[in-house]
Formats: sequence, C-alpha cells, structure tokens
Amino acid sequence: MLPLILRFLLAALRTRRSLLLENLALRHQVQVLERGGKRPRLTNCDRTLWVVISQIWHGWRKSLITVQPETVIRWHRMGFHLY
Repeated sequence: MLPLILRFLLAALRTRRSLLLENLALRHQVQVLERGGKRPRLTNCDRTLWVVISQIWHGWRKSLITVQPETVIRWHRMGFHLY
C-alpha cells in the first residue's frame, strides 16, 4: 500500500510540461512501431526529435525504450511463471 501512495504523490508533483513531453515521446514510439518490420528503423527526423526532447526534458531516458507488445506479454508470462 505504501508504494502505491508514494507513486501517487510523485505523480501529483510532476509538472505538466514533463507529462506533455512524456506523452509526445510515447506517441512517437507508437508511430515508429506502426511502421512495421522486424526492427523498425529510425529516420533522421526521429533522431532530431529525440535530440530536442533530451535537451528540454531531463527524464527522457525512462521513455526511450521501445518494445513490441508481444515482448511485454512475454515478460508478464515469465513473471507469472516464476510466481
């Protein structure tokens, strides 16, 4: 219960700018994934966007990882299997 309360308090303290930049980063990742292919390629525009985001948002590294939905499902299944 305590970790849940702490996460709620931290989320309440986040700035609107930080939330907007995180939303932008996550939407960009979805667009990259929708391009298809086994390993989506980043264009120069994609790289430029991440350079700009990294300059104005200090928490950008947390949103950098791009994974396939199947990967997340596999992680959950492995976790439940270990449990």
